[in-house]
Amino acid sequence: MPELILGISAFYHDSAAALVRDGVPVAAAQEERFSRRRHDAAFPSHAIRSCLDECGASVADLSAVAYYEDPRLKFRRVLATMIGAAPSSFSSFRETLPTWLRADGKRRADEIVRRELTSLGLGAVPEVVVRRHHESHAASAFFPSPYDSAAVLCVDGVGEWATTTLWHGHGTALEPLAEIRFPHSLGLLYSAVTYFCGFKVDSGEYKLMGLAPYGRPRYAGLMRERLIDIKPDGSFRLDMRYFEYLRGHVMTGRAFEKLFDGHRRTPEGPLTQREFDLAASVQSLTEDVLLRLARTARERTGESKLCLAGGVALNCVANGKIADSGIFDEVWVQPAAGDAGGALGAAMAVSIDRGAARDHVRRARDAMSGALLGPAYSDEQIDRFLDSHHIPHRRLDAGELIAEVAAALADGKVVGWFQDRMEFGPRALGARSILGDARDPGMQSAMNMKIKFRESFRPFAPAVLASDAKDYFDLRQESPYMLVVAQVAAARQLSTPADNGATGLDLLRVPRSTIPAVTHVDGSARVQTVTAHSSPALHELLTAFKARTGCSVLVNTSFNVRGEPIVNTPADAYTCFMRTNIDMLAIGSFLLHKSDQPAWSEDRDWRTEIPLD
Repeated sequence: MPELILGISAFYHDSAAALVRDGVPVAAAQEERFSRRRHDAAFPSHAIRSCLDECGASVADLSAVAYYEDPRLKFRRVLATMIGAAPSSFSSFRETLPTWLRADGKRRADEIVRRELTSLGLGAVPEVVVRRHHESHAASAFFPSPYDSAAVLCVDGVGEWATTTLWHGHGTALEPLAEIRFPHSLGLLYSAVTYFCGFKVDSGEYKLMGLAPYGRPRYAGLMRERLIDIKPDGSFRLDMRYFEYLRGHVMTGRAFEKLFDGHRRTPEGPLTQREFDLAASVQSLTEDVLLRLARTARERTGESKLCLAGGVALNCVANGKIADSGIFDEVWVQPAAGDAGGALGAAMAVSIDRGAARDHVRRARDAMSGALLGPAYSDEQIDRFLDSHHIPHRRLDAGELIAEVAAALADGKVVGWFQDRMEFGPRALGARSILGDARDPGMQSAMNMKIKFRESFRPFAPAVLASDAKDYFDLRQESPYMLVVAQVAAARQLSTPADNGATGLDLLRVPRSTIPAVTHVDGSARVQTVTAHSSPALHELLTAFKARTGCSVLVNTSFNVRGEPIVNTPADAYTCFMRTNIDMLAIGSFLLHKSDQPAWSEDRDWRTEIPLD
């Protein structure tokens, strides 16, 4: 009998479930995709049901359930932190402690998991096993990777105590080598600057990364002098006098304001050169620390390959620097590197402990199935939805649909693309995507303002045929999960002397390459390399688009609007299609044109119901 292990992450942010069969990930999904609440922290009951349904299983079929961190150890850290920061931490202590001490409090998270699983009524609940937070990250990074042995680096905000850990993975073993402990955290430093720049913590860090190329790292020296002491091996300590997260619910206070020229930016307020420069500065520091840690990892393990996980591993600019540095021959990043991926890592760790092999390594491929581990919807299900709502549509065979979509993209149309199983992790990889022509100089602005309804400065990622990637980008390796940034190839760049004098957001209007819609203001791009294995439908479309235009690059952004989770169901996709200026929806074997649809109306303004990210 195959052994099924269910992994769960929950109760903080990005709750998720993952199902592993004999060491192979077979299903995984984030709860937000079902609840439609971004970064949902609730018990992932919908995600669990989805994973079980994908495998035709019930709770009774599980050999074990793995929870992604140790709640009792985490409680000891919370308690020690509050006592250590007294008396200034009293108000936070008074508000937070009950959520840990009550009968259904976070200190008993594993018991809550058992109770919630029982309430699903899907059979007797097996043993619930607790794994440590960074162990779950490390397992998610190494065990599904294509490597028999590798160095493993996990960097995030904080788990129980660890904020940065180094591991050595070999075969089915993971050996811990070193760790940095709370409150010294590279992730929390980045989040503090995110907060000070007016963005949401645990949500806006990727905005800060996108903002960095608009500025100069003029605060980097001050940050090194006052905020962080970085050692040659990449270890570091923060000066906690400048941070507030030990004492309350905010990240920064007056000390930060005195250091960095005034008050925190008001959320949604105007961006100034200060924010651009702060972003550039903390990004520069982050890259420096991670490169030092990478060198230490190489020295300590002797390995030529590196695996990454933890929230900081979603910093694709830093990942690109590591890949370009030559410290390692190859770098593999877990596509769900944040807390959602902890569910998968916990399940993988338990499965490996119980004797599962890593057979995928012999095939020189990772075990993530292109991260397409979420639910799929059959043509019959899609057709029923469309017919029941009297939605005008046409059914085409695969070749006809691909050809018509490629022609529309070449004609400047924006296409909603809903195919195959939903992606696991924060990136849309060609299953729940919005696509456009990367050659169109107006596409970036149009997508941001009229489709995504988000800030104009945010860049878009290119999807490119892996076989053509080096023609467009200076990539040392493939990047199937859109987690490595590379420079646009010199042959594709345009001459822009001194940016034509532009500064700040005016840099957006300076043309930089022959694929301007996916070229950031520093000439970089967050690349997704596409193969027939990693993303079959998108690979077919890129091939057809290349045959028609000579270009094998498309804009690929997530199928959602700002503040909303990526779409999951056909109903989600149609709603997003109608609320935005997307021209065409390709959903399964069906094609919908906006011009054919009835007028869209809602009882209330939907934008007021989606919290801004």
